[in-house]
Amino acid sequence: MFGVTNHLRQPKPTGPSSAGKRITVALAGNPNSGKTTIFNALTGGRQHVGNYPGVTVEKKEGQCRHGRTPLRILDLPGTYSLTAYSIEERVARDVLIHDQPDVVIDILDASNLERNLYLAVQIMELGRPLVLVMNMSDVARQRGLEFDLDLLSRLLGVPIVSTIGHKGIGLRELLDTAVEAGERGPIGLPRQIDYGPEIETEIANLQRIIEQAGVALNGIPARWFAVKLLEGDPELHRQVNHEAVIEAAGRSARQLESILGDSPEALIADRRYGHISGACQQAVRSTVELRHTLSDHIDAVATHRVLGLPIFLGLMYAVFHLTFTLGGPPMAWIEAGFDWLAQTLNGLWPEGADGPLRSLLIDGVIGGVSGVLVFLPNILLLFLAIAILEDSGYMARAAFLMDRLMYKIGLHGKSFVPMLIGFGCSVPAIMATRTLENRRDRLTTMLVLPLMSCGARLPIYALIIPAFFPRNWHAPMLWIIYLIGILLAVICAKLLKKTLLRGETPPFVMELPPYRMPTLKSVGLHMWNRGGAYLKKAGTIILGISIVLWALQQWPSLPEEQAQAFARQREQIEVMSDLPSAVKNEALVALNYAEAKAALEASLMGRIGRGLEPILRPCGFDWKIATAMVGAFAAKEVFVVQMGIVYALGEAEDEDSEPLRDRLRADYTPLQGFCIMLFCLISAPCMATIAITRRESNSWRWALFQLGGLTALAWVVTTVVYQVGRLVS
Repeated sequence: MFGVTNHLRQPKPTGPSSAGKRITVALAGNPNSGKTTIFNALTGGRQHVGNYPGVTVEKKEGQCRHGRTPLRILDLPGTYSLTAYSIEERVARDVLIHDQPDVVIDILDASNLERNLYLAVQIMELGRPLVLVMNMSDVARQRGLEFDLDLLSRLLGVPIVSTIGHKGIGLRELLDTAVEAGERGPIGLPRQIDYGPEIETEIANLQRIIEQAGVALNGIPARWFAVKLLEGDPELHRQVNHEAVIEAAGRSARQLESILGDSPEALIADRRYGHISGACQQAVRSTVELRHTLSDHIDAVATHRVLGLPIFLGLMYAVFHLTFTLGGPPMAWIEAGFDWLAQTLNGLWPEGADGPLRSLLIDGVIGGVSGVLVFLPNILLLFLAIAILEDSGYMARAAFLMDRLMYKIGLHGKSFVPMLIGFGCSVPAIMATRTLENRRDRLTTMLVLPLMSCGARLPIYALIIPAFFPRNWHAPMLWIIYLIGILLAVICAKLLKKTLLRGETPPFVMELPPYRMPTLKSVGLHMWNRGGAYLKKAGTIILGISIVLWALQQWPSLPEEQAQAFARQREQIEVMSDLPSAVKNEALVALNYAEAKAALEASLMGRIGRGLEPILRPCGFDWKIATAMVGAFAAKEVFVVQMGIVYALGEAEDEDSEPLRDRLRADYTPLQGFCIMLFCLISAPCMATIAITRRESNSWRWALFQLGGLTALAWVVTTVVYQVGRLVS
């Protein structure tokens, strides 16, 4: 009987295990099969669910309990094969061979079954207890597909469970079957693929030689080693490291190629697909002829050669527009809340008391951290929009569109994925370059990634853009800044591939998964994880940096002679009874600001800024901006913190103190404001990015090259823009 229902080759267990032994479960599957969704549903894990290939690079681990049985669940990297050509395949296979999980759960995309079963038949050959999961069966039903899972289970020799991962349907049956397989071992024996008489003869001969040579099989059937050696698996050749076995495998491969006219790898792959095709023809039926699915119709426009890129750029513009439009009111609420807190704390001190503790709390802690937290609504809205685009499947189309450009500049198509992640944070983006097998591609992508405007820079843009540009230019200015970063990354990558990192780019096939409706839970988790990381950073790293910057601005203090001179001027103003109250207050505010400016210049931070001013003056920056740039090297958001502290020192202690944007607007021009954003976009990334570049490249040379090269590029580009802008204006 046909139908998308739960069928197992053996009856399901009647209840949960009573043994209580912990079972290790490995989740395997193709990218975009819904594997990570099921991992999160089983463990409560917080790994982001994306729709572009290769989002999972490293092994992930979680815990759950089914009845009285504890389970350790490993989320293996998404991979199409166990032939170790890529990092993902190597990690997945090493776990299956060396970690020896009690049971393997292979997640299959039911709407694309034949391709997904290619990995499954390779896991069957490993001899590990295996459960197949027909996931996304609702999508398959929409495409007019029906399955006889009971028949398919008998044909393959493994139990099969049907699930809809994002709705949690079928997970209990999956755990029942996994626990039974883990406790009893394989439920039956998977059917062995017949590779044909010629290949089977060579497999048997090679299997005998492997067993006689005493190769460490680690519980894996010798037949599996023989097949992989015939396929020419380079990693396995290194692991076996036995001269007689390697020579025999080479002879067998040459013999087969001479007889059958093709490489053993291609011949074995053909036989596997033939085995899969035969099973599917018997157990899968299409009820409707669907020449074009809904995804196909959407892709006809979204990935159009002419329309695709403008649509992508338009969507990005809409994202930035909503970020500012919807983020404005909550930003004002947060700003008002911190103003109230500062005034409340200030009221705890007697009038005229101005000690270091008060300054630390109000100017250092509140003035610094509030300057970053006020932009949390913008951060959350940006990540919310990106999460919706990712989980719906559109970002995979963006990767497909950009793959053409990537190839033209000499980069691998997979480079787009780390670059996309770079819009959130450069650190995980650089780690995501592990999906690139070619070292030249990895290094090129790694070096230009900081030009993707990370979330830490958004507070700078959110401060500068409203300060210098009218409301109808807010979204266009942000769009322009992001676009400049992308264009510079393209140019720099092209130069690197033509000079220092010259070499061929291997071909790449980009998968386009079907469009899906993003779930509220997945989108919410993605947004909150990024926003939570931002909050944590504000409460730890940025708080610490704020205190350090405050201290650098407090000591050394203003010389006694200057302090006394300002005090005498203040007394003179206060005793002028003939002055109107408003004029007197205005004079006191101006005097306070002049004293604060003098104190800042005398401090260590002011001296650092003065030392850097001649270097940065061609860019349009004074010593105050120079001091903020120093802090931004620790973390980009600290630029906002530093400017907030600088101007907080000069404000009068009343409710009419000017906001930071008004102060900036009074001191600088829109051209200087644009140059600030430009320099922060291009210049040296934060310390954490430099550290991760050193670790991932395994060389300080590349990390320092990134630091110096981007800083020099920022100075050159910003200087040209400022000087040309001055001439034009």
